[in-house]
Amino acid sequence: MTYGEAIDLDPWRSSYAVRSSGLNASEVRSLFAVANRKEVVSLAGGMPFVKALPETALVDTVERVIRSYGPEALQYGSGQGDPGLREVILEVMAVEGVSARIDDVVVTTGSQQAIDLLAKLFVDPGDVVLVESPSYVGALGVFRSYEADIEHVPMDDQGIVPDALRERIQHLRARGKTIKLLYVIPNFHNPAGVTLSSARREEVLDIAKEEGILLVEDNPYGLIWFDSPAPAPIRSADDEGVVYLGSFSKTFAPGLRVGWVVAPHSIREKLILASEAAILSPSVFTQLVIRTYFETEDWRAQIEQFRLLYQERRDAMEDAIREHIPGLTHTTPGGGFFLWGTLPEGLDSKDMLPRAITELVAYTPGTAFFANHEGRHNIRLAFCYPEPERIREGIARLGRVIRDEIDIVNTFGPQQSSTRIDNHVDSPPPNLG
Repeated sequence: MTYGEAIDLDPWRSSYAVRSSGLNASEVRSLFAVANRKEVVSLAGGMPFVKALPETALVDTVERVIRSYGPEALQYGSGQGDPGLREVILEVMAVEGVSARIDDVVVTTGSQQAIDLLAKLFVDPGDVVLVESPSYVGALGVFRSYEADIEHVPMDDQGIVPDALRERIQHLRARGKTIKLLYVIPNFHNPAGVTLSSARREEVLDIAKEEGILLVEDNPYGLIWFDSPAPAPIRSADDEGVVYLGSFSKTFAPGLRVGWVVAPHSIREKLILASEAAILSPSVFTQLVIRTYFETEDWRAQIEQFRLLYQERRDAMEDAIREHIPGLTHTTPGGGFFLWGTLPEGLDSKDMLPRAITELVAYTPGTAFFANHEGRHNIRLAFCYPEPERIREGIARLGRVIRDEIDIVNTFGPQQSSTRIDNHVDSPPPNLG
């Protein structure tokens, strides 16, 4: 080794599979180490406010599982998931208008595993996965890891734009590309906060069917509505061309890592085999905890409490933005956890983040939600976890950062903004992806 030569700290670098190059730390994951500091108001992560769950009922549920099921709760289980929990899932989905049979449901380790299984089954290197613009960072990471060609389709305040979808498909077909999946989050979108209109749901489904593209409907937020429920799920209109994903992470507890897939028979059987190959079976204990809680507690009332709690926090965030950041244009979500903002002209959300951290407020830069490096003028603000007063304080801090950024841009120009920011940081900024 010669002087000045870089030291490779990974002796296995040359042995990794090519697809491992797509495994990069997301900006959301990188944020958590900093944003979880108590002094930082984190508007970054989409963490449910699990403190609202009744502690006594949770303790009673766990004790009941241990007493009722004993060693069974600690044993291996079915690769498809506990039948009793799948009955509960049918009941939960029925509230939104999805009907299915118990054998249609596959329990997964969170809906994140469901996305991974679908990508594993369908995506070859270079295949196209169509996603909204922007899209969920966790799904983008999965598709990237399977070497998919991720293509964004524009959205507006009514969700994905059908004409743009048709145009993108035609363009890709003309280039000889193979399109495997269309991944959408129709209800209270992460990160955009918008809801796909009823008319567009029909049109998007028709396009997917005409083009022979499997539509993946990810619905973690559908029950967390504020003023009115979202339109009927796309899956309620078609049980062959749509794979439906659900999760208990937003309506109960993400730490239990339980989600599910509803899929046509042929796909379902392969999902079970793929899941067994990956994890043998989902956790029996956590399945039984959720099953027992939903069988014995008033889960509908609990979800209603979550709705009121998150609506209060959304309102607190919007009121604070009007007061402290009137130049921030944003969506008004009718449910879910997130608000999507567009910064004033000349500001860059990724470059601005280190300065925001020094001012003790965190957000997620819009670039996290694009595979094509767009989103530098956007930010995702999560209102789900902090108390309303903390949200107001966080927005006030963010407002000061944005005003300072505008002054810097007006004085030095946008290209100098990040340089000027770094001069205000007493220590090197954290690695934020």
